[in-house]
Parts: sequence; C-alpha cells; structure tokens
Amino acid sequence: MALYTLPELPYDYAALAPVISPEIIELHHDKHHAAYVKGANDTLEQLAEARDKDAWGAVNGLEKNLAFHLSGHILHSIYWQNMTGPKEGGGEPLARDGVGDLAEAITESFGSFAGFKAQLSKAAATTQGSGWGVLAYEPLSGRLIVEQVYDHQGNVGQGSTPVLVFDAWEHAFYLQYRNQKVDFIEAMWQVVNWQDVAARYAAAKERGDSLLLTP
Repeated sequence: MALYTLPELPYDYAALAPVISPEIIELHHDKHHAAYVKGANDTLEQLAEARDKDAWGAVNGLEKNLAFHLSGHILHSIYWQNMTGPKEGGGEPLARDGVGDLAEAITESFGSFAGFKAQLSKAAATTQGSGWGVLAYEPLSGRLIVEQVYDHQGNVGQGSTPVLVFDAWEHAFYLQYRNQKVDFIEAMWQVVNWQDVAARYAAAKERGDSLLLTP
C-alpha cells in the first residue's frame, strides 16, 4: 500500500497568474510532483524486497533514491502552500497582519526584511544546477537561516525545518521565464503566503524544543 499521496492544490491552476502561468502549475503539480510521490513509494517497495532477499549491497543506493524522491515530495508540498494569489500575497510580513512573530524573527536573524529578501533571492538564483532556496528554522540557536538545497536534499542543517521554499528547478519557470531564473525569483515574492509561513514558523519552534532535551 502506498504511504505517500499527491496533495491537492489549495487553489486552481490559474490562481497564481500572471506570476506563474496555469500551464506551469498544472505540469509542475500533476506531473513533476506526482513523479516524486510515485518514486518514493516505488523505492519503499524496492527497499522491502532488497531486505527480504538480504541484498544489502543495494540498500545504500535505494536509501539515497528515497531521500531524493521523498524530499522532493516534502518540499513541493510546502511550496504549494507557501503561495497564494497576487492580490492576497506578497509584500512584507507585518505585525498588523497577524504575523508579528515571524516579522520580528526575520529582523532578528537577518537585520532587516530587505537583507533577508536579498539573501534568499540570491540563494535560490545561484544554486548550482537544480535546487531550492529555503528559509528554515534552526532549533539549537532558535534563529531563522537561509539554506541552498541542491537537487532536493543536500547541504542542509540537521534538524532545521523549512518554512518558506523557492523552487529554482527549471521546470518551475522555464515555460514562462525561459532562462531568466532571476526574474522568476523576483516575481515569486509577489505570491508569498505570509500567513502560511508564519504558521510553519510557529509550529517549527514548538517542535524544535525536542532537540534541546537533556537527561
């Protein structure tokens, strides 16, 4: 039985236009994201078969394959929720909008919203090959940090929790923005759902306490 399922989009294909075209959303969600879900489920079956047959030499490669597909599934699931229509999203998180804790944390961690925006934009735009720019909560310091995620799972701090993700794979933008990744990243700020990011930040802070337990 499959453990992972493709989540439904929280909006229709046209909801993020003109920032992201309906065609991109449909292909990205229904084809690319779906492929990661299938890949994770298929790899779990292959791992079970390898263990049953004592084929331990295959397990390391399969675990790496699982990390790729499962991380792709997780990041995309966050990505869809991180966005909302241009009329509702974008701008800067402000206390009056009910996201004061997030706004304060961004200022404390990066000096200013402008500094944070520049850092995340650069991280997403300069990821070598395929990858993501990620704002994550790091529980040991209690700070927000920016990470570059190569492919889906590399170069991240253990225990950090993504709260805002920018997909910088070509399939996320090429049909509309061609090779202008920087233009796509800049446009992405128009559809950020700060309510969702703030909720993820609050949840990550609660979960993060478990890493700090002492005997």
